[in-house]
Parts: sequence; C-alpha cells; structure tokens
Amino acid sequence: MLKQNIESFIGCDSGYGEAQAVIYGAPFDSTTSFRPGARFGSSAIRHESFGIETYSPYQDEDLSDYRIFDSGDLELCFGSAESALSDIEKRADKILGDGKLPILVGGEHLVTLGAVRAVSKKYNGLHIIHFDAHADLRDDYLGAKLSHACVMRRCHELVGDGKIHQFCIRSGERTEFQFAERHTDMHRFSFVGLSDTLQKIGDAPIYFTIDLDCLDPAFFCGTGTPEAGGTDFASLLSAIELVAKNNVVGCDINELAPMLDPSGASTAIACKIMRELILAILKNRKGE
Repeated sequence: MLKQNIESFIGCDSGYGEAQAVIYGAPFDSTTSFRPGARFGSSAIRHESFGIETYSPYQDEDLSDYRIFDSGDLELCFGSAESALSDIEKRADKILGDGKLPILVGGEHLVTLGAVRAVSKKYNGLHIIHFDAHADLRDDYLGAKLSHACVMRRCHELVGDGKIHQFCIRSGERTEFQFAERHTDMHRFSFVGLSDTLQKIGDAPIYFTIDLDCLDPAFFCGTGTPEAGGTDFASLLSAIELVAKNNVVGCDINELAPMLDPSGASTAIACKIMRELILAILKNRKGE
C-alpha cells in the first residue's frame, strides 16, 4: 500500500485503496541536452496547483468528483538513467497491478520510457500518442542510448512499427524524420490528422505522452528545449479531449523547467493541462 504524499495535486487526496488513478512524479533530468531544470517540474506542478480550481469550466468536470491518489515524487538516482527508469517502471507496475490508471509527471521526457515499459507488459498491441516539438527518434545522443532525445526510439523498440503517432513535431535531425517515414506515424507542426488516427486505433490501448514543449514558447517558455512554431493552449486542450475519448491506459506530462520562466506562467499552464488531462481521461472511464 502506497502512502499519501504530504502535498498533493489539488483535489487528488483520495486514499490509495479507493483510487481510480494514481499520480507519481519522476524528478529526473540527467540527460537533458540543453537547459536543465525539469527535475523540479513535478514538485512545482503539485505545489502551484493550489493556484487553480478543482473545477474545469472547459469540461464541466471537477477533480473532487473522482478518486485520485497522489503518491508524490520518486527518489531517483540522478547518476544512472537505467536505475531511474527501473524505479519508474516498478512504480507503474504497482499501480497497474492494482487496477489503477498511472499518471506520470516529469521530469525530462526520458522518464516516459520507464512507464511505457510497464504499460507495454500489461497491454498487448499498445499504441503511443506523442505530442512534442521534437521527434525524439535518435538512436543515440552523443553516444548515449538513454537520453530524452532518444525516448521514442527506445519506445519503438517496445511497440514496433506503426504504433507511435507523433504530433506537433517540428525539430530533429534529418535521419529522425527519415526513420519516422519508415517506422512511425508522424504529423508535423500541428494536430492535423489526429481524429483520423484515433479512429484507426479504435479500442486498442493507448499510452498518451505530452511533452509540454509542443506549446509555442510564446505561451510556454519554461522548458529546456523551446522550439518556435508550436501550438497554443486551446488547441492542445481540444487535442487532449479528443485523445481521451479512446482507450487511454497510461499517460504523462513532462519537460516543465519552472525556474526558466520566472513569471510562473509556464507552471500555471502546466497545472491547468494536468487538471484537464486527468479529467478528460477519467470522465471517459466512468463505470470502470
């Protein structure tokens, strides 16, 4: 039985036993390729969540209507990516084994791999919906196979061809885009094609990962590798609600580096996206 964290995301204070969904934080950024600081993202989202309401006027849903448990941040080894991923996988295994929805908060994007390892063991035919500025399809980054620049390449090794669906991608090496043409379903620059993609996936299980740098840095500058040309909040929210109508069996948000936006606006946006993501998924899992 996991113990409740001292400070929980707003409205997420149910007991573990009764919870439908479990939040777990992964404060890890040891492979960040540009500006560090994402290790502070999960705690900042949790702490600053009390600046928003539990109620969403976008969806007419309230976090207090659901049973959500916040297990706090994992204590991860910053010196070993594999050790950190192993600990994330074990926590996800525990949550999944107890029949609950795992909601991961990063951290840099590499943390997604630990969660996908766990989810792919439980669910055959897993698809991944990936919102991001970056392709994350390098085979290695400066010789390292475990890097936030390689996370989707490592996930591809788990789920195979045609199972990773990428949106808002606007940055990467030429070889990454060539790899995507052969092995993933990449949609550049926007969410065009998302509805058709979800229709084709149907009832298959989905892991949903959101790198917050899919947002344009004009709206969201508190991230380690900002890329011009991204989406806005309203478009991201609409896309989240669309994905959540399918069979989402695990999800995460990542790559908030709160100190890179001294105004606090990026953290406030991340909190709101977190709320909307949780509500969108849980309202479509009513009765489970």
